[in-house]
Amino acid sequence: MNIPDGLKYTASHEWSRAEADGIWTVGITEHAQEALGDVVSIELPEVGRIVSAGEAVAVIESVKAASDIHTPLAGEIVEANTRVTGEPDAINSAPYEHWLFRVKPASGANGDHLLTPAEYGKAIDQ
Repeated sequence: MNIPDGLKYTASHEWSRAEADGIWTVGITEHAQEALGDVVSIELPEVGRIVSAGEAVAVIESVKAASDIHTPLAGEIVEANTRVTGEPDAINSAPYEHWLFRVKPASGANGDHLLTPAEYGKAIDQ
């Protein structure tokens, strides 16, 4: 299973990446995609929404089930990737290349509580 370096992970199977401008990009892991199966629909959070760390902000529906997607950091949703709502199957082939939303962290919010690739690998027994 692919667990790229340079990303942080959550126990609920989201990946996140701190960008140079301080915004965090968020998507789902390969493990999550495999558990879901073929993704058929994605509901993204509204831009401007203020969120708490761990809050369910999006929903991914697959042929098997629907699953909440959680934000790894408190802050404000500043962008939603509408491309994936029109092409949800893109997540199936490349979950690390197709992000879902971007969040501007609240003051004091950082990714220190998130899992490293090694910690995430252990959490999913890889």
